[in-house]
Amino acid sequence: MSSNDKQFATVFVAVLGILGILAIILYFIAGYLTADMAAYKPEEVILENIKPVGQVNIADESGAADAGSVAAPAGDAATAAAAEPMSPEQVYQSKCLACHGTGVAGAPKLGDAAAWAPRIAQGMDTLLANATNGLNAMPPKGLCMECSGDDLKAVIDYMVQNSQ
Repeated sequence: MSSNDKQFATVFVAVLGILGILAIILYFIAGYLTADMAAYKPEEVILENIKPVGQVNIADESGAADAGSVAAPAGDAATAAAAEPMSPEQVYQSKCLACHGTGVAGAPKLGDAAAWAPRIAQGMDTLLANATNGLNAMPPKGLCMECSGDDLKAVIDYMVQNSQ
């Protein structure tokens, strides 16, 4: 065996020995670090992280809320706005104007009698059905999910009256 072969074998065995010792040290470090993980319950942590922050209490049939329910703050603007019905013009301004004010995706613009004439000719039932179910690029209810059928009918009447 030549001296190069002996030198290679010596270095090779030394590197293997160092790697073996390093592996043993890492094994014990990992065991030490995970020793307190025996009590770790990932299911409990996940359930704690995804638990609801509150609950919805719906009033019973008599209209009285459950005793444990939490009322909304008295000055809550969103609650006040939800309790007060919007006029057809307000619904148009908040929900319909974005498309029907500019004609986006073929929406007939408010005041454009030529665009509204064939739609008006189909009748209110068809207009209401198209608004409720959506048509072409218009999503169902024009994304006014809080609008009732009467609200939709009122805002359609508003747009028709202002487009003839």
